[in-house]
Amino acid sequence: MKIVIQRVKNASVNTNNKLVGHISKGLLILVGIETEDASEDIEWLVNKIANLRIFNDEQEVMNLNVNQVNGEVLAISQFTLQASTKKGNRPSYIKAARPEVAIPLYESFLNALRKSITNNVETGEFGADMQVALVNDGPVTIIIDSKNRV
Repeated sequence: MKIVIQRVKNASVNTNNKLVGHISKGLLILVGIETEDASEDIEWLVNKIANLRIFNDEQEVMNLNVNQVNGEVLAISQFTLQASTKKGNRPSYIKAARPEVAIPLYESFLNALRKSITNNVETGEFGADMQVALVNDGPVTIIIDSKNRV
């Protein structure tokens, strides 16, 4: 499972010109699920997300996590994070999980996230054409791959 975390001042997601998710200060998380992902990946990533110290403390040092700043989370499914660009100019998505595998894992990820994040957790719409807007704070953008734990 690959995720992109962006510390945001606010973020929103629209589908079919309808607002489906919106947060104030917190984290925008793009989630890419591959066929080999399992519950262990979810558990490890959610723990990492909840404890990641990327918010500034009183001394302007990134020393606080999303819960300590009463931040919110907007999680968006994004299969293109699993793109392979090694050959040619057209990305291959062969590693991306098919919906019948990805949807239950994504829902498990969201459930685990809601248990670990004390504030609001919003989502997009799985598989939909979405428009995501954000104000990246910092900017702070971090990429985490659950297959690279060591």
